[in-house]
Amino acid sequence: MSAIKVSGTVREIPEEVEQTSTAIEDIAKMDTRTERVMYPVSAIVGQEDMLRALILNAINPSIGGVLIRGQKGTAKSTAVRGLAEILPEIEVIAGCKFNCDPAEPDKFCWECKNKQKEGTLKIEKRSTKVVDLPVGATEDRVVGSLDIEKAVKEGVQAFEPGILADANRSILYVDEINLLDDFVVDALLDAAAMGVNTVEREGVSVSHPSNFIIIGSMNPEEGELRPQLLDRIALQVEVIGISDIEQRIEIVERRNKFNDDPIGFRRDFEPEQEKLRSKIVKAKQMLSGVTTTRENLRTIAEICVAFNVDGHRADIMIERTARTNAAYEGRERITNDDIIEAAETVLPHRMRKKPFEEEEFSAEQLRAVVEGTV
Repeated sequence: MSAIKVSGTVREIPEEVEQTSTAIEDIAKMDTRTERVMYPVSAIVGQEDMLRALILNAINPSIGGVLIRGQKGTAKSTAVRGLAEILPEIEVIAGCKFNCDPAEPDKFCWECKNKQKEGTLKIEKRSTKVVDLPVGATEDRVVGSLDIEKAVKEGVQAFEPGILADANRSILYVDEINLLDDFVVDALLDAAAMGVNTVEREGVSVSHPSNFIIIGSMNPEEGELRPQLLDRIALQVEVIGISDIEQRIEIVERRNKFNDDPIGFRRDFEPEQEKLRSKIVKAKQMLSGVTTTRENLRTIAEICVAFNVDGHRADIMIERTARTNAAYEGRERITNDDIIEAAETVLPHRMRKKPFEEEEFSAEQLRAVVEGTV
């Protein structure tokens, strides 16, 4: 069975009208007067490391996000926005400003708790969305605003949700993340660590759930990222312009086809999009059953010691990423290849460097540690 979305409603349709439904779905995804048609993520040429890192976080949000470093024009924004289209729908409480999960009543916001008591709580499905966090956003716009005078009279109803509320259970995308103001970085760190956003004004405190997949992109030529935030983002990938001539030609040809006929181009790539969706759904279902042996953990620990990383966050993130990669590949146990692939994105931005020393990550050293030759 497939689903089509028209005017915000999702309906199941039989398999025998699959091709017709694809065309309807494409048309329903856009209003040419108000919206743009998204370039399908499966049509991106190359950049496999970036796409893999994004997909693994979509399968397992507890990994902790992705930082995409690279030159302009390397499909960073296209990949992030296209990711949301291949993710399964989520269940939310109807009308909730914070996208509360009906399966976790202990984390309900105050409005959903009241609906639960009154018996008026309804559940609906919606697509996963990408919420943009502008670099110049004010503090109230990010964390939400609280009218103190109104709060004294009306309590939590005086709270106006911000970007962190909208991003709950969604993708929070920060382009030029290295240019964020310090107060925004602090808010992101707190919310990412606790899964809760708390706003306090004049002794009045309001909290709401704020679990999100943080994805940042940046051009390193414009400055580096604040170390505290860099350590909290689990994975880092470097993207550069593709040097293969045939691939560069393919990029131009695909972009021209998309510009000439966006709907037709999307239709051509719908089988690839559906293949990715199915693989992600299957991996989500398998994830809890993937096992990590003590020997796997020993290998991870040896890697982190060999690469001289601070703390233990790297060990945790490598294990989560390796386990998720195994699920994505359809395996119930992680392998050394899973560990190596995870470490390649977890370690480079966490290696401890001595003053005035530019220590570089070595893939050869990583494999040597895993194979026991170091």
